[in-house]
Order: sequence, then C-alpha cells, then structure tokens
Amino acid sequence: MKIALFSDIHANLPALEAFFANVETQKPDAIYCLGDLVGYNIWPNEVIDEIRKRNIPCITGNYDFGIGRHSDDCGCAYKTDEEKALGKISIAYTNEVVKDEQRAYLRTLPAHIRLEFQLNNDKLNVLFVHGSPRKVNEYLFEDRDEKSMLRIMETADADVMCFGHTHQPYHRVLSDNGQFYHAINIGSVGKPKDKDPRGGYVLLQINENSSKTDKDSIQVEFIRFDYDIEKAAKAVEDSPLPNEYADMLRNG
Repeated sequence: MKIALFSDIHANLPALEAFFANVETQKPDAIYCLGDLVGYNIWPNEVIDEIRKRNIPCITGNYDFGIGRHSDDCGCAYKTDEEKALGKISIAYTNEVVKDEQRAYLRTLPAHIRLEFQLNNDKLNVLFVHGSPRKVNEYLFEDRDEKSMLRIMETADADVMCFGHTHQPYHRVLSDNGQFYHAINIGSVGKPKDKDPRGGYVLLQINENSSKTDKDSIQVEFIRFDYDIEKAAKAVEDSPLPNEYADMLRNG
C-alpha cells in the first residue's frame, strides 16, 4: 500500500493545488492530511473546501484547533516578541475571514488517526498525529533525544509515527529490543522551514513483507514540488497579513 501524507498547508491555495496535481501522478492508494489547514495566508476557506471536496481524512493541527474554537491562541511557540506580534495579526485575520461552516469542520477534526496492519502474523501500528501523540503543538525536531522519541512512540503503541508541525522533513529509524521504529516528519505543503521553498509531502510504502524487525521493509520517499510561490507571497503582501510571511514563503 502506498500512502500519501501531507500537512501544514497554512491557507496556501496555490501550493495545495500544485500538491494535488503532483500527488495524482504518484497514484497513491490512500491520502491523509495531518492538519494545519489555516493561518498565515488568505485562502483558509478555499483550502478547507478542497480537502472536504475530496473526502480526505484529516486530523486537527494546532492552528485548526484554535481557529475552530475562535481562540486568539494558535498554540504556536513563537520565540521572540516580534514573532508573537506577527502571529497575533495572523490569527486575528484568520478568525475574521473563516466562515461558520468551515470553522465547524475544523472544530470536529480528530486528534489522530491510527492504522493497524496484520502482516507476517504480526501487528504493525501506524499513527498519524500533528505535533506528537501527547500534544497537538509539541515539536518533535530531528535532534530529539533517541530515548525520548522511543518513549513517546512506545507509549503511543506506534511502530510508525508520522507527524508535521515543525515544517522540517526527516525520517529517523530507532531500534529497541530487536524492533525498529520509524519517526517520520512529513514536512509542509504550504510553509516549508528547511530553506527549500518548494512544497513537500511523503509517500509511505507498506507491503506484504513489511515487518517491525526489518528496518528496510518500510519505505519512505520525500517528494518536493514547485508551485507559484510569487502568487502566494503577493497575496500576503496585498492583505493585512505581515509582509514577513511573504518573505518566509520565498526563502523557505
């Protein structure tokens, strides 16, 4: 089974449209969205509508959780006073433009999605979360201590854990007692933060021979795609949103 996973669109409709065009060429068996549909750009309603129109299973992101409840807190870990000030403008704008029907959809999104495979007389648990199994806005960066990451996954009963939130893609294979665990950050469709402004997503391959004891039997492919970055950046500049968010799109 080939599973396409994408996350962190952040109201970037040009990036989402380019993602749909690209993923169609990959012919996945299933597509899942790991949240953060809204925030930082001008198309939150359109992005939500595109996800719903395609009946794509989706979990809540921290931004979705806040906007769904008309909160002025997106659960974002802004590091400086300047970042906090810019963030306040973004969430206020998003709350202003999101419509009632779309907000109600965000409010009902589940916290996680779990898939259980029965392979080789064994169980393989695959867990989709936004930040972590513990908190929707917990950041699991690539340099997370191995023991900490293993503890998070074992507590959540996840052999394969896919997540977003940091906007920085990576795949770590961890081992414990002869079993391999896969921690996969799928990156961001609409707001990358890894110095590559192209959109990104992941193809996860589970086959009939996949096993917890064979680290190479679960395959992960990172896909990057071009989109009209200038259209998305110009939309920010022509809106009440801070121009800094346009620069972030251009620079990745």
